[in-house]
Amino acid sequence: MQTSFTAEQLEQPRIAEANTILRKCVHCGFCTATCPTYVLLGDELDSPRGRIYLIKNMLETGGPATAETVKHIDRCLSCLSCMTTCPSGVNYMHLVDEARAHVEETYSRPLFDRALRAVLAYAMPRPRLFRLALIAARMARPLRPVVQSFGATRIDALLGLVPSSLPTPERFGRPGTYPAAGERKGRVALLMGCVQSVLDPGINAATIRLLTRLGIEVVVSGEEACCGSLTHHMGKESDALARARRSVDQWTAAGVDAVVITASGCGTTIKDYGHMLRLDPAYAERAAAVSAKAKDVTEFLASLDLPDGQTSLRLAYHSACSMQHGQKIRTEPLKLLRKAGFTVAEVPEGHLCCGSAGTYNILQPDIATRLRDRKVANIMSTAPQAVATGNIGCISQISTGTDIPVVHTVELLDWAYGGPIPEKLKPICGNH
Repeated sequence: MQTSFTAEQLEQPRIAEANTILRKCVHCGFCTATCPTYVLLGDELDSPRGRIYLIKNMLETGGPATAETVKHIDRCLSCLSCMTTCPSGVNYMHLVDEARAHVEETYSRPLFDRALRAVLAYAMPRPRLFRLALIAARMARPLRPVVQSFGATRIDALLGLVPSSLPTPERFGRPGTYPAAGERKGRVALLMGCVQSVLDPGINAATIRLLTRLGIEVVVSGEEACCGSLTHHMGKESDALARARRSVDQWTAAGVDAVVITASGCGTTIKDYGHMLRLDPAYAERAAAVSAKAKDVTEFLASLDLPDGQTSLRLAYHSACSMQHGQKIRTEPLKLLRKAGFTVAEVPEGHLCCGSAGTYNILQPDIATRLRDRKVANIMSTAPQAVATGNIGCISQISTGTDIPVVHTVELLDWAYGGPIPEKLKPICGNH
């Protein structure tokens, strides 16, 4: 793609990087076939190629983003399916990140939009506050018919995502060091996360149980909480980078072999810390080292020698976009589940997003719901007893569209190798 940035513009690191990315695009359109929003809406501007043109024009002019440009950038899920498809190696992830930062800096959103985004960006990365917010939202759920009558689709979507009850915090996952059972074979840090630690703390508990049984010492700092992913994808760069720096400080000081992550959306961001902090001389080297040590829990488990299991359960495996497209982890979870004894079916149209995408299912509820329903229909076609996936956002999103239990992969593996049965499976498997 031909660009026309001025020499002065190209002196800016953000513009220089965008220019390099843009010039790799050859307009082939392969990305359109795998883009969820284009598949649903059929609008060129809601495809990666269309958004690339919009971003190019926005950055070249250097002025405030227009409402039309913002509309189509906001509709992007950041699923990164386009990057898997692209034959030219266009780094769409970094390009849309730069675009969102520009939008955040230059565009004045409508008051309600601005307020909602501010509340989400402030509350969700703070587990205690997020828990309180969910309790308040649960109390407000009886008002959904009133909300719907006013056409407040975003508030309705938010209330619809609130679980009927919140799990009590697990003793596993509190700050500290969890020793390996028997001979220590490694030492890792575990990201507890913000949303996950509130919505489903059992995931972190299962991870600690499984890893320690396998001889891995687990360190929980308790200080990093949010990795910065949520605000990063909202274009709030100063907040995201501050959270990234705090995480780098914590994990560097911990002296670990790996940083284990159980939420694939967080993993994609943490593996990008080296890029995000490349211009910060105080953090660039350490951030790159942390990114190099970051491992999804299935990626880490695949490096260990696990025995064959005999668990009998038919699963549909949903590969989160951040897992398969963001981190390029595609076979490890399937191999681990099958080795543990599960019968695992791959979901048709597995490359398409479920519609969660961080705060997307709140900010773009209509598109998110259509994607969820499409995903659930594809899952149901495999006739599973349960769904396995590796991202809390996907678990929450898919669970609103089906009664079939949606369980994290590591919970299933913990159960298969001596841990307790996941709570969600007790209705179909009993206590065994």
